[in-house]
Parts: sequence; C-alpha cells; structure tokens
Amino acid sequence: MSASDPPAEADQRRPRRAVAFLREVVILLTVALVIAMGIKTFVAQAFYIPSGSMQPQLEVGDRIVVSKLSYRLHEPRRGDVVVFDSPHPQPPDRSNLLARAVRSVGEAIGVAAPSTDEFVKRVIGLPGETVEGRGGTIYVNGRELVEPYLPEAGPNGDFAPVIVPDNAVFVMGDNRSNSADSRVFGPIETSTIVGRAVVRVWPVPTMAFL
Repeated sequence: MSASDPPAEADQRRPRRAVAFLREVVILLTVALVIAMGIKTFVAQAFYIPSGSMQPQLEVGDRIVVSKLSYRLHEPRRGDVVVFDSPHPQPPDRSNLLARAVRSVGEAIGVAAPSTDEFVKRVIGLPGETVEGRGGTIYVNGRELVEPYLPEAGPNGDFAPVIVPDNAVFVMGDNRSNSADSRVFGPIETSTIVGRAVVRVWPVPTMAFL
C-alpha cells in the first residue's frame, strides 16, 4: 500500500493549500504596499519630470529621487532643486481608494507620471531677501546671482523686486523662457515643499547627483 495520502484526503487538501497560498500572496502584497507608501510618505519618492521647465539639467521623462528628510535637518538652500505642491487650486480627487493606491505606488517608484499637483523648480531667493530680474540677470539683495546651471545665453526675463517673506522661498525653473514659477505665482511657502531632488536615476546613462 502506498505511503502517500489517500486520493480523497489529498483532494481535500488541495483547496486548503490554494487558499493558504492566496492568503500569503495578499499579505505579502499588503506589506509591500505599506512599505512603499511609508517610504514615499516619510523618506523618499521617485518623481517623473513632466515638462521642460528645468532643461537642460532635467529633460522631459527623466526620473529623479526626492529626499523628504533633507528639510527636517536643515532649511532650503539657494540652488536646491525642490518639488513642491502646486500653488494653483486643484480639484478634489474623486477616484476610488484602490485606484488612488495603485497610482500612488506607481508614482512612488517613478513608473507613473505624476499629477499636476506638484512642481519642480530651483530655489533662488531665501526668506528676507530681495530678488529682482534686471537686464537679463537675476539679482539677490542687489548682487548679481551666478548661475552656472543655466543654458548659455539663456534669457531670464526682467521682473520687479520681490521681497521673500518669512517661511518662504523664491523659485525659478532653469529654462527661464518656458517656466511658470515665482515670477508668476510669487514665493512659495516652505511648508508646501515635498522634498529636495538629490539624484537623477533615469535614463541610466545620465544618472547623476543634482
């Protein structure tokens, strides 16, 4: 007589094993989702560049990693590339919970294009400083700002002096002729900054710290 289970008993165990396997898969996926969401919320997030406002340093379709810990350690610094909430009112998200979760995970790992709820710009002026565009040059507190990251002979556009309020920064895109930034919507509150862009991870040949 075979030492294996009788056919009837083996048939009964198969459904139980399948249920146990599915339960394990659900648990693993849930844990993975919680980890991904926790990392995105508190540590870092991959971000897809949707426009050319930061050219030439960031091209459309590039992926960057944004640190959400940087500004818990220090205040924003001039020259930082930051991601921040859109200064324009956004309609409420009416999609269901599952759709939001799937989209959020896709955005967290950089495989899904983000919504227009967030912008990517460079910090130009800090709290209490006066920023002005004059003669195609940016001045901060009356001194010319040296900007080696800009395209050669790129236009800046003149604008009247702006005093940056406390707890705010003045931001601009590197592609000055194709960027809606603080020249349009004014300084942004530091509380709206999601994090600092620290590295470009895609395309791989252009991987570099920012």
